[in-house]
Amino acid sequence: MKIFEIFSLVTGIIYLVLEIRQRNFMWVVGILTAAASVAVFAGQGLYASMVLNIYYVAVSVKGLYDWRHDGAAMDAAGEGKESLHLRRLSAGGLSVSVVATVAGTAALYFILRKIGDPSSLLDAAVTVLSAVATWWLSRSISQQWLLWIVADSLSAWLCLSQGMPWMAVLYTAYALSAVYGFYHWNKNGKYIE
Repeated sequence: MKIFEIFSLVTGIIYLVLEIRQRNFMWVVGILTAAASVAVFAGQGLYASMVLNIYYVAVSVKGLYDWRHDGAAMDAAGEGKESLHLRRLSAGGLSVSVVATVAGTAALYFILRKIGDPSSLLDAAVTVLSAVATWWLSRSISQQWLLWIVADSLSAWLCLSQGMPWMAVLYTAYALSAVYGFYHWNKNGKYIE
């Protein structure tokens, strides 16, 4: 499992750089990172985190499509494909996300407890927050970085508590990079709506 952890760490760092710079290839690297992470979390019995990484693979396909479309829209508007494209978080989108986060965390917690997840509440919270943040990322909503700061900090603690030091390093790097990503996207991004 350590080789998958190290692979996830290396590809995850590459993913971070590409995400901050908003490069479409990020989604391809994300698929590789998530696939390796599925094996790591399955080996530790952290089933919600394992399923979350399967979700990452699926959302990466959608994200690649959306980002290519948004990049083409920026290019057509004379902004160029290198510009960071952003979408606004609507009040309705925020409301649905909050309800989904609270209800999803509660429901997943009870399921994970029943199947013997060693850290059910933390695993549930990380999974649901990360799912919402990934959806926001695929839509180029800059507030996704704020969710990632929380989710990645909790993920680092989860991994450390479960004896996965390389994954803890990865999630710590993710959390720190999310601070910069939020600043970078808001400073350099342009809204396409």
